[in-house]
Amino acid sequence: MKEALFGKTLDELQSVTENINLPVYTARQISDWLYKKNITTIGEMTNLSKRARTQLENNYYFGLNPSTQVQVSIDKTKKYLFPAVEGKFIESVYIPEEKRNTLCVSTQVGCKMGCVFCMTGKQGFQGNLTAGEILNQFRSLPEKNSLTNIVYMGMGEPFDNSDAVLKSIEILTSDWGFGWSPRRITVSTIGITPVVSKFLEKTSCHLAISMHTPFEEERAKLIPIEKVYPIREVIKKVKDFEPGKQRKISIEYIMFKGLNDTPRHVNELARLLSGVRFRVNLIRFHAIPGSDLTETPVNDMEEFRDKLNAKGIIATVRRSRGQDIAAACGLLSTVNRELQTD
Repeated sequence: MKEALFGKTLDELQSVTENINLPVYTARQISDWLYKKNITTIGEMTNLSKRARTQLENNYYFGLNPSTQVQVSIDKTKKYLFPAVEGKFIESVYIPEEKRNTLCVSTQVGCKMGCVFCMTGKQGFQGNLTAGEILNQFRSLPEKNSLTNIVYMGMGEPFDNSDAVLKSIEILTSDWGFGWSPRRITVSTIGITPVVSKFLEKTSCHLAISMHTPFEEERAKLIPIEKVYPIREVIKKVKDFEPGKQRKISIEYIMFKGLNDTPRHVNELARLLSGVRFRVNLIRFHAIPGSDLTETPVNDMEEFRDKLNAKGIIATVRRSRGQDIAAACGLLSTVNRELQTD
């Protein structure tokens, strides 16, 4: 079967050229076409010889897939539906703001982690995306040229698909790739400890850790993987690494009424996060079917924020975006969805 060229690293492209007896320098030419120029077919790689293009077309295909559907929120957030593995689909969210435009990308079809507050977790796991499928969400986005930031916070647990995620970041940030600054990229994880260390060592991108409560027994009820990778171990890994001032480490904290929004939680968060400049993002819970959890009122979220700030912990209340099109935090899912071409 033919393989996609899009989503291959420069080293992999060099193997491609070796396999079909093309000059070594052709790999760099191909990467320029894949990641720096606005083409969609191998035939458009006009500085390659006709023989080279024919050889490539006989063995490979370009590898881009446009979205099949878009929904637009009243707040101008857009949710795109992209084809993925084995006839499945994933969702990506474009979030325009006054000073930045962010793309939230998915890394898996569904998710294994089973977080009780997340629709993607309710969907179950249906497959990993390749690096090319992750990057396709960026490359095939109509607003690609206006993007300022990319966050790996869509469907799936990025560190459960770490090889493809790290490969996609390599392509995004390399001079032979898209040439993005790693400071414009944030990857979110519930905390798969060995991969946290690998990520901090291999990239300079920002890290967001989904915590939601600092207490192990409470967190295990929300996030079952807590029993395997306790949040305290995740935080210790970050502290031991001593991330520099240029790298942002944030804590994602969805607030649930009466569960994780008490003074006791403020005190434990302040204790657990001391010593490293963490930023806590307080997030509204968006109700999902079959869940008894309820959202903390905004006034109480603001009071919680103020108490954290008073203890020296930087905390903000994140504004919810795209809730009317199920594009807000925790709502992405393609299971049982009627798919229509836009």
